[in-house]
Amino acid sequence: MIEKIILWDNDVFLFLNGLHNSFFDFLMYWISNKYIWIPLYAFFLFLIIKKYKWKSLMVFGFIILLILLSDQISVFIKESVQRFRPTHQENISALVHTVKNYKGGDFGFLSSHASNSFALAIFLIVLFGKQIKYFTPLIIFWAALVAYSRIYLGVHYPGDVIAGALLGSILGLILGKLSVLSLKKIPFDLNKYG
Repeated sequence: MIEKIILWDNDVFLFLNGLHNSFFDFLMYWISNKYIWIPLYAFFLFLIIKKYKWKSLMVFGFIILLILLSDQISVFIKESVQRFRPTHQENISALVHTVKNYKGGDFGFLSSHASNSFALAIFLIVLFGKQIKYFTPLIIFWAALVAYSRIYLGVHYPGDVIAGALLGSILGLILGKLSVLSLKKIPFDLNKYG
């Protein structure tokens, strides 16, 4: 069973990684760069501050905890499982399309990019998904695009990305719900006093 999953992962990876051209090389390289998304993160901060005012400090605390957990758990799993990235896997590394010779670290299971982007997406869906039209599909598209870019760049198998997305989604849901519950327990609103 495990061998079939690994074979599927290899085959799907090679198919998806093989769909490349110079335009998407440029695009996916930047989509995978966390700094390119700073304006989007600033927009998320704006939405949180607009809705929660001074309570935003609590939400920011949950977001910091969320990203810390998502990132560190994914790194811990990577170091524990020690599954080589496609770019470091001897039997297929020669077939892998890379961009700017970017190969990532040795191990890839599971994807921290996928975990972090889905953690933030699901967390924000818990906060805003019902209030902002099209927010849920748009932010899921963003997280999926970031996750897919890792396959395109040759540094993760689809299984790495799926596992990362699953971990991030679980963490995002748990911390999102805890955040909402904590916000409801604050007994008064400081905005009334100034």
